[in-house]
Amino acid sequence: MSDSNTTDFTNPSTFILLGIPGLEAAHVWISIPFCAMYIIAVLGNFTILFIVKREPRLHEPMYYFLCMLATSDLVVSTSIMPKMLCIFWFNSREMYFSACLTQMYFIHCFSAMESGIFVAMAFDRYVAICNPLRHSTTLTNPVVAKIGLTVVLRGIMLILPYPFLARRWPYCRTNIIPHSYCEHMAMVKLACADVRISSYYSLSVAFLVMGLDVFFIAMSYIQVLRAIFSLPTKDARLKTFGTCGSHLFVILASYIPALFSFLTHRFGHNVPLHFHILIASAYVLVPPMLHPVIYGVRTKQIRDRLLRLLTHKGI
Repeated sequence: MSDSNTTDFTNPSTFILLGIPGLEAAHVWISIPFCAMYIIAVLGNFTILFIVKREPRLHEPMYYFLCMLATSDLVVSTSIMPKMLCIFWFNSREMYFSACLTQMYFIHCFSAMESGIFVAMAFDRYVAICNPLRHSTTLTNPVVAKIGLTVVLRGIMLILPYPFLARRWPYCRTNIIPHSYCEHMAMVKLACADVRISSYYSLSVAFLVMGLDVFFIAMSYIQVLRAIFSLPTKDARLKTFGTCGSHLFVILASYIPALFSFLTHRFGHNVPLHFHILIASAYVLVPPMLHPVIYGVRTKQIRDRLLRLLTHKGI
């Protein structure tokens, strides 16, 4: 009997997600803003996809990349939020081992894709502002399709080892994950084996994806800012800077919490666990909510098309 139980526990059929440890009594209250953010994210991103599909004038590189970002946001937030709400509302904490691995893969895979989309959007802004006459010949539909395919394949291939490595470890300590979703390092820390391969690989992927992407984005926007400050009129500078400023805000809102969570897993032993989990939960929900609001509201073509659609339905 003892051997059988040990074997079952070494390869658990389910994991137990604690939600936000230490704040269990406040789960229902925490769920209210999280649920509101998820609803805004779903409605906003579906609206972006619908408007771009319906409006032929928006069939341009910038809006194609925006649709990719909206799709990525929908997948990441939907991979997490339904189960998180079940934990908060119904105390349903069990999650099958295979479902946990699947959730982990989708979260990290589409987050990596999202980072690549930011690079593509920064490149689009660079060409549009620094070489506007070459924009239509540089970013043709075949080129945009190749960029999109590269972003997708990079995310798929880089994150593919995560679930395979996590599946091979024995989990003989506990099957309780002190997190609100199946995050990679939160799972790996439960293994009672030498997990340096997983740790080093995830560290390499983080630096490869986040490090290189941030570098390319920074280089693009440095050139963009130089071009903006060389514009002849103040109004032109303010208008162009306003557009790029909103893009930079979205990028920072996505990278800073992700970097905080990543570093806390490895070095932030003095950071309260509930604070870390709150930030980790927020960074997969806040950006998907912000993206359609900022890109939709601040993009005149999308805003005008939405107003025409609402006005027509009102009539």
